[in-house]
Amino acid sequence: MQGVNNSLERRALLKRTGAATSIAGLAAIAGCLDDPSSGDDEIDELTITLSQFPDTIDPLDHITGDYFDVYDHIYEPLFDFEPGEGIFPRVVEDWEIQEGEGVTELSLRDDVVFHNGDDLTAEDVAWTINRTVDPEMGVVSDIGAYGLGSIEGAEALDDTTVAVGYGAAPGLAEFEFGNYARAMNMEWAIENHDAENGAISGADPEDFNGTGPYQVTDFTSGEEIVLERFDDYWGDEPPFETVIFNADGESSGRVNSLRTDETDLTINILPEDVGTVDDADDIEIRRVTSFRNIFCPMKNTVEPFDSQEFRQAMNYAVDNEAIVNSVLSGYGEARGQPVAPGINGFNDEIEPYEQDVGMAESLVEESGYGGVEIELTVPQGRYLNDAEVGETVADQIDQLENVSCEANLVEFGIVSDANSAGVDPDVIEIPFYLIGWGTITGDTDYGVQGFFTIPDNESRTFDDEELSDAILESQQIEDPDERRAQLEEVNQLAHEKAPFLFLHTQESIYGVREQISWEPREDETIYIWEMDA
Repeated sequence: MQGVNNSLERRALLKRTGAATSIAGLAAIAGCLDDPSSGDDEIDELTITLSQFPDTIDPLDHITGDYFDVYDHIYEPLFDFEPGEGIFPRVVEDWEIQEGEGVTELSLRDDVVFHNGDDLTAEDVAWTINRTVDPEMGVVSDIGAYGLGSIEGAEALDDTTVAVGYGAAPGLAEFEFGNYARAMNMEWAIENHDAENGAISGADPEDFNGTGPYQVTDFTSGEEIVLERFDDYWGDEPPFETVIFNADGESSGRVNSLRTDETDLTINILPEDVGTVDDADDIEIRRVTSFRNIFCPMKNTVEPFDSQEFRQAMNYAVDNEAIVNSVLSGYGEARGQPVAPGINGFNDEIEPYEQDVGMAESLVEESGYGGVEIELTVPQGRYLNDAEVGETVADQIDQLENVSCEANLVEFGIVSDANSAGVDPDVIEIPFYLIGWGTITGDTDYGVQGFFTIPDNESRTFDDEELSDAILESQQIEDPDERRAQLEEVNQLAHEKAPFLFLHTQESIYGVREQISWEPREDETIYIWEMDA
């Protein structure tokens, strides 16, 4: 059986969406970028400023959006993913599920070459997948743990056919390998970087070698990476000759770079900086409601969060709609389930909890924890106005007559560590914290399994067999409609059991030079091949 959506030609889809984008872009053209050498409207060089520069050059040693924005252009995805549509051919031309075998066979293009001139083979793809999912091989990859969680391994059947094995339903596996499968050059990686025993490292352009439309020509570790078109790329010529990525951790700094023509596109503009961009010439704000939800996990193996009534009370204590409108200036949507609209399994019937202080105080009394003192740990600078959001949440909880709550602002790394610390009550130091999660595979499983499933998941944040079993059951359902219905039930269970204090779905806010034709994506991914100018 052929993979879902494989019959829809990717090029036709992109042509349609690209046409709409181009019309908007043409309407916006008011001149040309500062390019004294060109003398026309052609843009040959594009600079993108991220919020975080990659601290590794190994394409498997991360699961961070900023890193994908850079490395996807060097180590391209094997498939194209369109939010809400599914996956489409790219390096993989076709794929076929082997019924009842837990295997899908991928058919590769035969004209793909690496930047060093070597041909791409099925063995390269199989080795890369195995290096991603095998914790004993290469690096311990978060992509393998989270992105390819159901994938068990891969094998080259001939020069262009790869068999991918998995322990879940084919539909779930497709969401995973369709988003996270990449190709590295096996022989190059082993001979030059001992890549089966550690991460790839280095500081030279020659330390990168993918099949993407761009190759690295200059690299300053921690500061800047320069990409040039790869002349022997198998696909369409990308729109810019040169692409430069750099980073600035401050929204105001990124905006200033945009205003002074030092960059052409930047991410994560804070709401308070939007007006600065709007008031400037030749640049503009573009925004989209993303696949990233912001929420506060409550680890239920410690008091008072072991009470469902108490966890629900925390949800009734907070006015999410007001937080979105005031703290985020409207750049978000209140949410009452773990995933965002557009994700497979999102439950349209679930409304956000509405603030009801009386209900919250009653539930606290029912829980037996009246008079309790709690602390909400909050990161600074990771999400849109995260510190202000967390302080407001803590203040609204503190206004309950029978609960005291304070916010504790920390670096993001502390929250990240707390999130992966598991549910052993003897080791939990931070049971209540604010964090965000982008379900970039487009499937609810990626938004819930890491938080809620029990077997072989030491980093879970919630211990509940009914919720865990519902997720595990969904992973084995092969019928797409039945599986989607089960995932909707998973989200309903999560709403009722309240493992999180649900907050909102975050908007992605970009600052972009007007001449660039490009629309932001829900999955927060920036693909240069989707741009024009």
